[in-house]
Amino acid sequence: MGKSTNYYNTFIEVSEDCFLEKAEIPIERASKETIATIQFYRIKENPYIYTSDEIIFHIYASKNEIGADDIEEEKTQFFSKGQPCLRCSPLPKRYGWGIHYNAEGRIAIYAIESDEYSKLKADTTLKHLKAMRSSRK
Repeated sequence: MGKSTNYYNTFIEVSEDCFLEKAEIPIERASKETIATIQFYRIKENPYIYTSDEIIFHIYASKNEIGADDIEEEKTQFFSKGQPCLRCSPLPKRYGWGIHYNAEGRIAIYAIESDEYSKLKADTTLKHLKAMRSSRK
């Protein structure tokens, strides 16, 4: 595969301009799933099952109605160009969820108010990144 969005042994902390004290669950808009709802339920219900690349490509494939026969070719083409990583995700930018990547690059999310989030934020063995800001200063 080309340019990966995966990280390893990394914790993406909530954005500096996300002022929530308690994480929120994203909701559908106009009875349609949003990127945030797709990411949230796929990751929350399957901790440490998927990589960032798998989550990001799943959303692309769903939105573009890519059939099973075309998946591998489309995936190669999709990752031949750089793609935004989960630091740009609405989960850590807007909704208050930190994203942890384990040693295999598989991800789980943790609410900003949780003990797990605090432990991961303090873990010096992990690489720490902030989610992208939602607004410019």
